[in-house]
Amino acid sequence: MMRALAPTGQPHRVDLLLESAIADATRRAAVHGPGYALLWQEIGRSVHGGKRFRSGLVLGVHAGLGDPNPDAAVAVAAAFELLHTAFLVHDDLIDGDTVRRGAPNLAETMRRDALRAGAGGEEADRYAQAAAVLAGDLALAQAHRLLAGVDVGRGTRLALLDLFDETLHVSAGGELEDTAAGLGLITPSVDRAVRIAESKTAMYSFRAPLRAGALLAGADGGLVAELDQQGRLLGRAFQLVDDLLGVFAPEAETGKSNVSDLREGKRTPLILHARTTSAWGDLADGLGRPDLDDLTAARMRRALARCPAPVLVQRAVERDLADVRDRCSRLPDAVAHVVAVVGLQIAEALCTVVGHIDSARREPLWQAG
Repeated sequence: MMRALAPTGQPHRVDLLLESAIADATRRAAVHGPGYALLWQEIGRSVHGGKRFRSGLVLGVHAGLGDPNPDAAVAVAAAFELLHTAFLVHDDLIDGDTVRRGAPNLAETMRRDALRAGAGGEEADRYAQAAAVLAGDLALAQAHRLLAGVDVGRGTRLALLDLFDETLHVSAGGELEDTAAGLGLITPSVDRAVRIAESKTAMYSFRAPLRAGALLAGADGGLVAELDQQGRLLGRAFQLVDDLLGVFAPEAETGKSNVSDLREGKRTPLILHARTTSAWGDLADGLGRPDLDDLTAARMRRALARCPAPVLVQRAVERDLADVRDRCSRLPDAVAHVVAVVGLQIAEALCTVVGHIDSARREPLWQAG
C-alpha cells in the first residue's frame, strides 16, 4: 500500500533509514552478547515484514499538500513503522501468539534460542517474555528518537510529539480494555467494543499518520480535524474487517492463526452480536478456552457464519466506508486520492473475507467436525 500512496523514491528512503537505525543498534548491541544482538536482528525482521501503509499515509498526505518537508516526512514515516513494530511485539506477548506473518515471531525466536542454549521450557518462556517487553520498548524509543530529531520548526516538532503522546496514550488504553474484555473482566456492549477498536487500531494506524502528514505540510486545523475523523472511520472499518479475517480467513492468507482469537475469547463486535443469536449455544463453551482444538474451532466458525453476526459487521464496515467516500469532497484532490485508495483496499479485504464466510456457512457438519 505504501508504494501506491507515496511519491516515487520515498518508500525506499524510509527503508534505508530503518535499516541504518537497526544496523547501528545491532552493532552497538554486540558488546552485550549474542542474545542482545539477536534481539535487535529480530526487531529488524519485524520492522521489515510489514505492508508499510502507516508510513504510506504520512508520505501520501504530505505529498498531496505540496511535499514541503520531504526529509522530515521520511523520518516521521519511519517512526510510525517503528511504533507499529513495537505494538505488534507487545500485542503478540499479551495474546500469547507465537506466529506473525506466517513465521515464528520475535518472542518465539528468542524462546527457541534459549532452548538451544540449554534452558528448560519454563526458563525459555520467561526469557522470551522479557525479550518481547524489551524489544517493544526499544522500538518505541527509536521511534521517539526519529521524531524528536526531525528538522522542522519548534511548533511543528512539538505538535508531532504531542500527537505521538496522544497516540500511545489512546492505543494503550484500548489495548488494556481489549485484554480485560477477553479475560471476562468486563462485558462491553457492541458500541463500546467498537470504541475499543477505534482506540487500539484507528488511532495509531490511521488517525495519527494522516494528521502527521498534514502537520508536516503546515495544514490548517480544519483540515487536520477532517483527516482525523476520516482516519477514525477508516480505522474502525479496518479493525472490523480484521476481526472477521481473524476468525474466517485461513492462516496461509493472513500469516496468523484463525483460532487464536477464539481461544483468547476476544469480545469483538462479531462475538458480541453473536451473543444475541441462537448460535451462542454453539459458541459459549469453546470461546476463551486455551485448549480449543482446530475441529471445535471449525464448528464454531460454521455456527458464526450461519448466524446474522457477520452480516451486521459487514454492514457496519460498508456504512463507514460510504461515509468516508462522502467526506472525501472536503479534502484537496491529491489527499482525497490517498484516502480513497485506503478505503478501496479495505473494501477489497471485506470482499475477500465475505467469501471465506460464505465457504464456512456452506461447510457440512461432517467436514467441520
